[in-house]
Amino acid sequence: MMEICFVCTGNTCRSIMAERIAKKKAKERKLKDIKFSSCGVNAKKENITENAKRVLKELGYDARDRKSVKLRNIKPNVLYVAMTSALKQNLGKKCISCAELFEDVMDPYGQGEDIYRITARLIEKNVDVLLNKIESMRGER
Repeated sequence: MMEICFVCTGNTCRSIMAERIAKKKAKERKLKDIKFSSCGVNAKKENITENAKRVLKELGYDARDRKSVKLRNIKPNVLYVAMTSALKQNLGKKCISCAELFEDVMDPYGQGEDIYRITARLIEKNVDVLLNKIESMRGER
């Protein structure tokens, strides 16, 4: 079982969107042995933002409420995917940034629904690259 955890600042927008997008895309690709999660370095048990929920629902992803989860420690058998290169610097060796996949994903918090939609589409591209790499490493592509 492979574990991948998406990390952002508050775990109310980007990382939870990435988790939900990755779960659906992996299921569509029949990649059943990957566990996805998300957390935030400054998470405060807040709900996913309304704009994130609206955009996830619009794009066909799970849009249920969930309280944000704080990153407490780096687990040795988990691959962490930081939403930005700057965030990666705080997380250590077991981490890659979205910039290493496709492009950093900037924080849409407090912005309009259009920015969240752009953010979701960028996350989709990063997730596609990540899943392509996993399939390639496994010889499935």
